[in-house]
Amino acid sequence: MQNKLNDLKQNIIKVIQGKDDVVGQLLVALCAGGNILMEDVPGVGKTTLAKALAASINGKFNRVQFTPDLLPADILGSSIYNPKNGEFVFREGPVFTNILLADEINRASPRTQSALLEAMSERQVSIEGRTMPLPHPFLVIATENPIEYQGTYSLPEAQLDRFSMQLELGYPDENYELEILFSHKECEPLENIVQVMSCDDIAAIQQQVRQINIETSVAKYLVKLIRATRDDVRISLGASPRALLTLTRCCQASAFIAGRDYIMPNDVKKLAVSALSHRIILENKAKYAGIKSTTVVSEIVDGLKAPR
Repeated sequence: MQNKLNDLKQNIIKVIQGKDDVVGQLLVALCAGGNILMEDVPGVGKTTLAKALAASINGKFNRVQFTPDLLPADILGSSIYNPKNGEFVFREGPVFTNILLADEINRASPRTQSALLEAMSERQVSIEGRTMPLPHPFLVIATENPIEYQGTYSLPEAQLDRFSMQLELGYPDENYELEILFSHKECEPLENIVQVMSCDDIAAIQQQVRQINIETSVAKYLVKLIRATRDDVRISLGASPRALLTLTRCCQASAFIAGRDYIMPNDVKKLAVSALSHRIILENKAKYAGIKSTTVVSEIVDGLKAPR
């Protein structure tokens, strides 16, 4: 499976050039069965990344453009009256898919954002008194504009806690931007994406990831890291037990992709910032001082002694 995952990464890199690390972490979240939050400026390839992943695994892809007037039923679906038989028929919403792109999620109201909470956490939705499972695998890739942009809402803490990682694509460097220009000259690179894995492959990998071993010293290291975010004076709300479980699962996925059957401390160090920085809330004094949550998490990791 590791060879297939490498083929999957190379397949996506053909479209998203110069962002190998981001693509690698996306695959970690996919193998861990998690969700991705991408905060970035418009036009850097977030939608293209999601489409390339879906095409590479032959998964169903749906996109929802979040706007202030979007309703929960627009995401989950609703019952439609059929005049022929006088009955209501449930019509599935875009959430019934493998890869869901929630584009500009922070432009919708908190009520609409909350429609995704159950889907992201339990891989099911409850509608009109019925609980329906979602396709497997299921991955939400949500994009948001920086909060300074007009017409945006802050994501609630409960929703942020359901994202396994927060990633940023950022602008490409000059050489890669030149390559992007020429690659789009005659056709869209997405048109040349071929399937290299299947949804069944991803589902099987997610089960194998759960079998990756966690040595006691590494487990204690993970717990100390999470608890350190609660004791830091710069943080008003530290990482939750869910954050511990999510980071651990991502570390298992990282080890699996590397071909190991055990977690190493380096897996934790590599993923801690992406997995924890969006889950903590800084004290107002730290915010006004211009301190970023990524910096705080990075410093906490550097200050902890890792097991050998």
